[in-house]
Amino acid sequence: MTWEDLGQAVRELAGHIEADGYAPDAVLALARGGLPLAGALAYALGVKNMATLNVEFYTGIDERLEEPLLLPPVPDLAVLRANRLLVVDDVADTGRTLALVREFCAEHTADVRTAVLYEKPHSVVRCDYVWRRTDRWIDFPWSAPAHVSTGAAAT
Repeated sequence: MTWEDLGQAVRELAGHIEADGYAPDAVLALARGGLPLAGALAYALGVKNMATLNVEFYTGIDERLEEPLLLPPVPDLAVLRANRLLVVDDVADTGRTLALVREFCAEHTADVRTAVLYEKPHSVVRCDYVWRRTDRWIDFPWSAPAHVSTGAAAT
């Protein structure tokens, strides 16, 4: 995937969301991979209310914890109490991260929907808005180049 692909994906996903009649009150970005898409979608959809949630699951390429973990700080509950919340991530691989977040948000929000760039066929979550479906490894422009810093904070 390239930065240009991201621009195209945002336009297409925003078009699908709008055509579906869904007008989110807030966008919740899953850090870190969902941040670029979430910010761009919020702009495209005219949504100013945003929050981020950090979920630890992947620890390296094809290396992950047994279960995804919500990391503090948890977003302001006012954001989560939006009537319509769009949860955004880069990829639904196993889908377990999105399943955890959707379950957590459903306790506070009437209508939680999900948007991703890519959804893998084995994902346990069927996302509401998907740009592409694939079973291949995806190199994203924000994570593919080597880290500038070699310290622990760069991982």
